[in-house]
Amino acid sequence: MKFAVIGAGAIGGYYGARLLGAGHEVHYLARGRSLDALRENGIRVEGLSGEYVAQPHGATDDPAEIGQVDAVLLAVKTHQLAEALTSLPPLCGPETAVLTMQNGIEAPATVAALIGHERVVPCIVRIFTCVVEPGVIAHLGGPNSITLMEGEGPHTSRIEALKDAFTAAGSTVRCPENIWVDLWEKAVFVEPVGALGALADAPIGTLRTDLRDNLRAAMDEVYQVALDSGIPVPEDTVERAMAMVDGQPAESTASMHRDLRDGLPSELDGQVGGVVRAARAAGTPTPLHDLMYQVLRVWETAATS
Repeated sequence: MKFAVIGAGAIGGYYGARLLGAGHEVHYLARGRSLDALRENGIRVEGLSGEYVAQPHGATDDPAEIGQVDAVLLAVKTHQLAEALTSLPPLCGPETAVLTMQNGIEAPATVAALIGHERVVPCIVRIFTCVVEPGVIAHLGGPNSITLMEGEGPHTSRIEALKDAFTAAGSTVRCPENIWVDLWEKAVFVEPVGALGALADAPIGTLRTDLRDNLRAAMDEVYQVALDSGIPVPEDTVERAMAMVDGQPAESTASMHRDLRDGLPSELDGQVGGVVRAARAAGTPTPLHDLMYQVLRVWETAATS
């Protein structure tokens, strides 16, 4: 398959490299230091996956140089999504799949509004990776699982091809009947950990001890918003999310927390804001999320202005 990866960060860099290793044609759309590193040295992965260097078939800041592809890995963060969407038209043919790999619950609809629901493949990634430096990605942990499916309908040949590609690249792949359940289940875990961690400037070890009741309350809010939005999330979703928290290294922090702490643009609006907007639409009270969103927005505005 021919892939275009938009964003050579922790997720796009890692999965592009793994797909290259599995024999697929991979082109990166990047800019700045990341683009320079890709052109000069390729993409390097280290950590749990071993250490290897993959040479992409192309690295450019012009999507027209790549042309139409079988699939686009849309691997930018939520606050970078609007700009990334302007790159999609030259990459998309009639059967191109665009995989939305963002945290939060809103990206699939945002992308579909531009290119149509028929091209969008919501994709949920569960892995811990980070950028060591431009062009160098560390695989730190996590299950390395990918959940993907078109929003409606049965498996298609396109989904089967993507499943085969990522399986060959070393990932565990699921294609559930209802992708929205999985999307919200991840949000129940990721969003409260990032928001409460940022608010307290505390790692996951502190969240699961000193702030355990608060973390659980935040997860309960996301879970209830999902139910009130018509998503049939399982009854044990919060219990499983808390068990996942208990299994993480104590020093772990979420990327949104790190970005807010470091004064960088973050996924605050895409993650916490997305839950708040969904709660308002569903009529669900979310007092903890309302507070976290308001306070963290003040922090982010002050830090990035």
